[in-house]
Amino acid sequence: MSAEVQESGGKRGKSRQKKISVRVDFTPMVDMNMLLITFFMLCTTLNIPQTMEISMPSNDKDITEDQKSMVKASQAITLLLGGDNKLYYYEGEPNYKDYSSLKQTSYAASGVRDVLLRKNAVAVNKVRALKQQKLDLVITDDEFKKKVSEIKSAKDTPTVIIKATDDASYENLVDVLDEMQICNIGKYVITDIAEGDEFLMKNFDVKGELSKKIAE
Repeated sequence: MSAEVQESGGKRGKSRQKKISVRVDFTPMVDMNMLLITFFMLCTTLNIPQTMEISMPSNDKDITEDQKSMVKASQAITLLLGGDNKLYYYEGEPNYKDYSSLKQTSYAASGVRDVLLRKNAVAVNKVRALKQQKLDLVITDDEFKKKVSEIKSAKDTPTVIIKATDDASYENLVDVLDEMQICNIGKYVITDIAEGDEFLMKNFDVKGELSKKIAE
């Protein structure tokens, strides 16, 4: 960088311009920027990665195949994912004669979430109490995770069976899986939909007309 300085002098009173170089030192500004970057890096809270827990099947060799596939009807709830964002569910074993045994809900928080929270109320309350203990520093993070895992896998917790039709969207399936984590469901499985399940949905949409025809 250069600057011009005007000087007057000489016998004839003429002025002349003299160029001198000016040096600007940016070192203090660089130091200040580095200090600011360091400050914000130390004071900023980084996002914690969100992970999804996966319940793996038991590897106990003493359990037979029949026992592995057996689910108590009183603890089972089946979710049927249909087209056009439709979601149905039934508890226990399906009743093909009574169309009202199948219930319709939604993917909203006031829909399937309320159903699962009601079904899993005992485990939800226990996990909620553990979260408070963790906040109060009564238990460590490792102890919290271990106890939550034990609560989710307890025998009295429900098992959710998820079945999707070909018309169901991938987004609907992801929404249902998110609800498993929100509602502390530790036992759930995704399986192929059966013809009987499709009959339940069709019979529900026509308010039991199909089951009436079969009975006749």
